[in-house]
Amino acid sequence: MDSDSQIPPQNTYYFQPPHHGYDSSAPQAPVPTAPVGPKPGEHHRRPSTVAALIGVAVLSATVASASTIGMMSAFGVTVEPTAAPAALATEQPGVQLAAETDTATDLTEVVADATRSVVTFTAQGETRDMFSPYSVPSTGVGSGVIVSSNGLILTNNHVIENASRLTVTTSDGQELSATVVNADPDHDLAVIRATGGELTPASLGDSDKIKVGETVLAIGSPLGEFTETVTRGIVSALDRSITVGDQFTGRGEDLSDLVQTDAAINPGNSGGALINERGEIIGINTAIAGSAQGIGFAIPINAAKAMIDDAAATVS
Repeated sequence: MDSDSQIPPQNTYYFQPPHHGYDSSAPQAPVPTAPVGPKPGEHHRRPSTVAALIGVAVLSATVASASTIGMMSAFGVTVEPTAAPAALATEQPGVQLAAETDTATDLTEVVADATRSVVTFTAQGETRDMFSPYSVPSTGVGSGVIVSSNGLILTNNHVIENASRLTVTTSDGQELSATVVNADPDHDLAVIRATGGELTPASLGDSDKIKVGETVLAIGSPLGEFTETVTRGIVSALDRSITVGDQFTGRGEDLSDLVQTDAAINPGNSGGALINERGEIIGINTAIAGSAQGIGFAIPINAAKAMIDDAAATVS
């Protein structure tokens, strides 16, 4: 077969599973530093000499200007003062100072508010991969979004699936026990309830209004260690459909109507928030493309609203 006509391998997509470990004890090689100093043959004036020369030059220019004005006045020539360059720049039409044109959005307050509604899950249970008939105890870490003040938290189904014990840790350090209220494996969504703490619910946006190119931020606990991590990107595409493979069981699952983003998503981010520049939750991070970088997927928040309402009715 001609090489130009060969069919490329099929892309593989993976859930971002609860993270199962991270080795931070490995020694790190020192970073070499370049010596600081003048280059060979390069001549440097002493700072005091340079300052003195500048002062002499300014004084000479001032004296020359005064002499010129005096001579011109002696001959009856009127000298008008010259406008300062800065004044001219601001008076010219269409010219603005750099400080006036800097309209970059400050997202620090938006992130601070949204982070209070993102939690870290610790799920204890049993795991059996596709190559073994045996189940082994395991502990994984994922993320979730608080959706009500009475403890309802939205996350991915694959984060809490088969968990025998769930612990929620909030951004202010509260550790709460949690139980599953309802789950939807077909859409990889679940609502759990944490009890005994004070929780701040997130502001839910309207994912039907998402536009390609708008700025988004992902918040979660990548690698199970770096809690409340924020990454920034854009909405790369809408209405994506993928088949996601579970890295432990090998089971495939079809997901559709997903939001594609290039905001970094890693193991431990699953179930975390995808927010817009107003701090509204517009998606729940769930999967990445295993054969590429900067291709992540989130479930639109509108797909979870009915499930959230059902859970609220159950626990009220």
